[in-house]
Order: sequence, then C-alpha cells, then structure tokens
Amino acid sequence: MDARSEIREFLTSRRARITPEQVGLASFGPRRVPGLRREEVAVLAGVSVPYYTRIERGDMNGVSDSVLEAIARALELDEAEHAHLFDLARALGPPGPRRRRRAPRRGLRPSIRHILDGLTGAAAFVHNARLDNLAANQLGQALYSDMFSRAAAPGPVNSARYVFLDPSARDFYIDWERAASDVVAILRSAAGREPDDRDLIELVGELSTQSDEFRTRWAAHNVRFHDTGTKEFHHPIVGDITTTYNRMELAADPGLAITIYTAEPGTKSAEALNLLGSWAATPREPELQDAERRP
Repeated sequence: MDARSEIREFLTSRRARITPEQVGLASFGPRRVPGLRREEVAVLAGVSVPYYTRIERGDMNGVSDSVLEAIARALELDEAEHAHLFDLARALGPPGPRRRRRAPRRGLRPSIRHILDGLTGAAAFVHNARLDNLAANQLGQALYSDMFSRAAAPGPVNSARYVFLDPSARDFYIDWERAASDVVAILRSAAGREPDDRDLIELVGELSTQSDEFRTRWAAHNVRFHDTGTKEFHHPIVGDITTTYNRMELAADPGLAITIYTAEPGTKSAEALNLLGSWAATPREPELQDAERRP
C-alpha cells in the first residue's frame, strides 16, 4: 500500500469530520468541502500552513513526535486513530535503524492448542491481524459453525471474507452493519502497522473488488481497537446469543492473538452457549452433519 496516499487520505478524512465551531474557531463564508481547512488545522496544531500541508501530502521527512502529537490533538483523534497516525508516520520514516519487529512464527505452538482445548466453557480463536482464524476450540468451531463449514477459499478461514462475501453472515450477526465496520477498522489498523503485508494487500484487493460495502467502508479510513466488547449472534442451532469478547495478544507469537467469547452467567445466552457446547460434543452421523451445513 502507498503510505503517502494513506496518510494523506487519513488526515483529510479526519479534518473533514470536524467543524470550526467544534474547536472554537469562527467560520466565514461558504466552504467547498466539509470540516476544517488545512490552515485551520495548522493554527490548532501550532505549525505553519506550508508545513502542515507538506505533512498532509505524505512528506514526513523530519517530522517529530511532538508535531504529530499536536496534529492528533488538533484533529481530536481517539486512541486508535492516534496509534494509526504514528504507524503511518513510521512507515514513511527515513531509512536507518528502526525498532525491528519480530518475525511471525510459522505454525501454532502445541501449548497454544492445549490452551484452546482447555477452554471448555468459552469459545476461543487464535487469529492474526488479517483475521485469518488459525485455530479454534470445539465451542469456537460450534459458535461459528456456519463460517467454518461454508468457507470456500483455501487456507485459513477468514472472518472478513465471511462477513462481506457470504450472504449468510447477515443472518448470523444480529448487527451486521456494526460487524462489517469493525472488520474494516481492524484491517485498516493492520495496514497502518504493516503496509507491506502482501497477504493483507491481496485480501483488501479481493474484498474491494467483490464487495461495494467493503469498498465504501475502506474509503472512510476509520480505525478502531477491538480488544473487548459485546457481540450478538443469531445461531442456527440455539438462537440468539449475546457474548462478551476479550482479545489478548500472544507475546511469544508476534502477530497472533487469542479472542475468547463468554456469556454472562445465569442468562439465556449462557444457557444457549452451554447447549451449544453439548451439541458440539455430541457425535453425529455424517449425513446429519452434511444436512446441518446446507443452507
């Protein structure tokens, strides 16, 4: 991905959402575009207009962290947007010594699989930043049975492909719009951290080509942390389930994280999740399994 274009479009999109009134500036005359003008961002950040213009055009040569902090404050960036701005700036930094990222480990360590198998009351997945699901425990497979059984692409089952390219995802996610926006925001953040990730570039190209919904959301340049929250599903076997998820990075496995879904004890969702666990643990005839997988 072109880091200069990424930072230009990101900064342009962030200032377009802020009005002068929001930041205490007077507004005079009609505006050709919504939001703040470049000169207004420069005033708020305490830098010259030519300097800010150069930054917004993707020329980050010599730009200090303090200037980036000032721009982040001027544009009222949240924590995820702040991190994304610095990721993009690092991608455009001058050649020379940089903090080296540890190379991703090939394959999944047996101890991680043991952790997954030991989680019997929660659904758990190991995934990378591209949302490739590399492993799941039995309840995780059962919770996302539709995604795992219907995946057509070779290699790991990918959540982004399921959300945007599989029509059944709209029935599975009670709030599909939110799920779709979350997926794009996660991939946007990943692209900022690793702009040269060839697999990610190909995934974004595939989704952009095949999904108008993805292409529209991608152009918005929204980013978001996705570490904890709630998700609601309409499961074909046990009905509606509300879960809490928590994502934890695997420090010994760069680029990988484990996400665990649980339900509030004593709720109908907890009963549904327990029932789903029993269903997953019950051996079934191959013919019945095939029937369950058919739409």
